[in-house]
Amino acid sequence: MNRTRWITEIGLLAALITVTGAVKMPGLIPGTEFQLSAPLAVAICAVFGFTKYITAGILSSLIGLILGTQNLLNVFIAMVFRLSVGGILGVLGTSWPVVVAAGPIGSAVARLAMGGLLGKAVIPLLLAALPGMVYTAVAAWPLTIMLKKVKTQTEKVLVDALQR
Repeated sequence: MNRTRWITEIGLLAALITVTGAVKMPGLIPGTEFQLSAPLAVAICAVFGFTKYITAGILSSLIGLILGTQNLLNVFIAMVFRLSVGGILGVLGTSWPVVVAAGPIGSAVARLAMGGLLGKAVIPLLLAALPGMVYTAVAAWPLTIMLKKVKTQTEKVLVDALQR
């Protein structure tokens, strides 16, 4: 893959993570809102691989810090989530059960890390994250299928363009 295409993909993926991270779905109970970036992040890791995923995620976090939409605690939680999801998908593969489970497990690990960092009770943090974990589990696989189709179509177009 050429360098221009790699940089373009990373930029687009980082933009997708950043924009969807800024959109929060409200929960029924205050504190249970859900970021749309979680299932998208799982799908990006499954389709584009860990290196592109973590690079785009770091870039997204930097953009969030610069724009003031994230703070260091948000970045810490996001990085724990990203490393957990990447580790799960890297070790267990990208079959649908693994993709569906990776997001909720990553969210749980991130909440455990946040509880340890802040010295707060972990159980309430996990309970508040449960609706988001369900949303992530439900949305991750369809998003993975969609991104695979987009990637396949893009590669076909590039091959056709190069053959002309």
